Amino acid sequence: MTEPELLHRDGYVLLRSAIAPAWLDDLRGIFEEGILASDRWPVPRSSEYNHSRLEHQALVLAVCRLPSVLAAVAELIGERFFLAQVEGREPRMGGGQQLMHRDLSTQRPGDTVNALAFFDDYSLDNGATRLVPGSHRPAPGALQHDHHDQSQVVQLSGRAGDILVFDADLLHAGGLNRSGARRRSILISYFAEPLYASHIQTQSLRGGAMASRERFEPADFPWPDI
Repeated sequence: MTEPELLHRDGYVLLRSAIAPAWLDDLRGIFEEGILASDRWPVPRSSEYNHSRLEHQALVLAVCRLPSVLAAVAELIGERFFLAQVEGREPRMGGGQQLMHRDLSTQRPGDTVNALAFFDDYSLDNGATRLVPGSHRPAPGALQHDHHDQSQVVQLSGRAGDILVFDADLLHAGGLNRSGARRRSILISYFAEPLYASHIQTQSLRGGAMASRERFEPADFPWPDI
């Protein structure tokens, strides 16, 4: 099976050491400077997390535009797309536990892709993401996933600088930060171009102010050539 076939089958790829180590200290500093209390966002955020507003920071945008990330996104979306949103997120001690869920595509399966770029090491102890490979395209008539069934769940772990790219329909969840260790990351969203109008209409509800005018062509970012 080819790498593109594996990506579509599993619905995600974990890009190890995608961020240059020399960038990480600056990215952590940007995250810290951008932290806003939950009630200072247009729609209040969960108090279980540190939420950081950093969408105008050049280094953050450079992470969002890394060729390896754009290549994975291009392969999953399969048509012209844009960078829609980026936000910093970190579960606090005793926070971050989620049920398995899908972020959901909008107009067609595969039109929305997310990425998590990790600024700190991550594991079960500090609430790293877990997911169910292949769950983004359930078979017709398939039963809804049992949240108590862990038999197909993959628990991610890795180092600062890794980036997870995944189809928005993939079952995934954050975990409990039981150790209190830092787990700063940015959550990035990429949308197929037909979603632009609706994205702009609802942008203020998310508290983002990205122009999102830049477009990316899949042909410019072949997977896995980059």
